[in-house]
Amino acid sequence: MSIATWELLSYVVTVIGLPLAILTFVLEQRKERENEDEEVYQLLADNYTDFLKLVMANPDLQLRSHRGALPMTAEQEERKLVLFEILISLFERAYLLAYDPDMRGKRLRRWMSWEDYMREWCLREDFRQHLPRLLVGEDADFVAHITRIAQEMTQQKPA
Repeated sequence: MSIATWELLSYVVTVIGLPLAILTFVLEQRKERENEDEEVYQLLADNYTDFLKLVMANPDLQLRSHRGALPMTAEQEERKLVLFEILISLFERAYLLAYDPDMRGKRLRRWMSWEDYMREWCLREDFRQHLPRLLVGEDADFVAHITRIAQEMTQQKPA
């Protein structure tokens, strides 16, 4: 092959191959980020499932009931508070790992499921009453976010 042919081939590689390699790299990075987001979401969802198992193991606390609260012993109140602390910790973790004000597409849909969980729990008067204590020391942006949700839910009644 002549030098002219080699030169032409190098131009082809530069003009076509390099942009194609860059595009492939960018697409792979995006796919990897999507897989990481999915993995984080799945781990958080598993943690929420574990929390619900704790709720089921403590039916006397009536945490899934929207009926009026029955009188509880000091021990029951303490267990309920601990479960609320676990829940707030989980919500904060979800907020820190999954929330982004500029979300779109799958990320937004995943986040909205967490937002739904927060709204559901904030419908509970006992949960809202404990929020000031539960939010001490938590991330400031998360505190603002869940406080706003709690204020919105104060206006609603449970179904």
